Amino acid sequence: MLIAGFPAGAFQTNCYVVAPAAGEECVIVDPGQDATQGVEELLREHRLKPVAVLLTHGHLDHVWSVAPVCGARDIPAWIHPDDRHLLSDPAAGWSGTSASLFGDLQLSEPDDVRELSDGAVLPLAGLEFVVDHTPGHTRGSVSFRLPGDAIMFAGDLLFAGSIGRTDLPGGDYATILRSLAAKCLTLPDDTVVLPGHGPQTTIGRERAANPYLKEAAPHAGPTRGI
Repeated sequence: MLIAGFPAGAFQTNCYVVAPAAGEECVIVDPGQDATQGVEELLREHRLKPVAVLLTHGHLDHVWSVAPVCGARDIPAWIHPDDRHLLSDPAAGWSGTSASLFGDLQLSEPDDVRELSDGAVLPLAGLEFVVDHTPGHTRGSVSFRLPGDAIMFAGDLLFAGSIGRTDLPGGDYATILRSLAAKCLTLPDDTVVLPGHGPQTTIGRERAANPYLKEAAPHAGPTRGI
């Protein structure tokens, strides 16, 4: 399997391309701010043909470039219905001063938007992506697993040493803890976690050292980060 990625834009959001091998069809995960050029470079380098964009959630740092990326290749975007409104109303995912920073930003849905559901299996680019609904960071957050739970695209559910913040609209700390327990802690320790920000990690490493995954979890989630 081929997985290549890069941190995009001011938010340093990890954008990934996933394919069975070079020269094959591929899927693009979370094309964020200024991701278009980086995506095109990876497609050329590995001779890939994209067939879909998968979105872990609707925050603008993950969906900023989805319309141009989908439009250039005439491919669909997949997102959970609870976050679909954020594709065209990015300020709704932020609050207070943060929301005002993006008040004039104009984003739009791609022409072809398809909705994700918990437990769905998406056969794309010769691979099977298992969808897990993992609310808490946003109401429509999802993660994607393949194959045989060896790899997890976690979005902003789980990071190396931390978890996604829960103080933005649609976020909820108790909910994200339930998502982590149900969708992360049930996975094998050697599952590779490819997060929305920062370095990759494993479920075993986070189970052992991540304070938010410990039995005595803090009473409040992080209030900094993305």
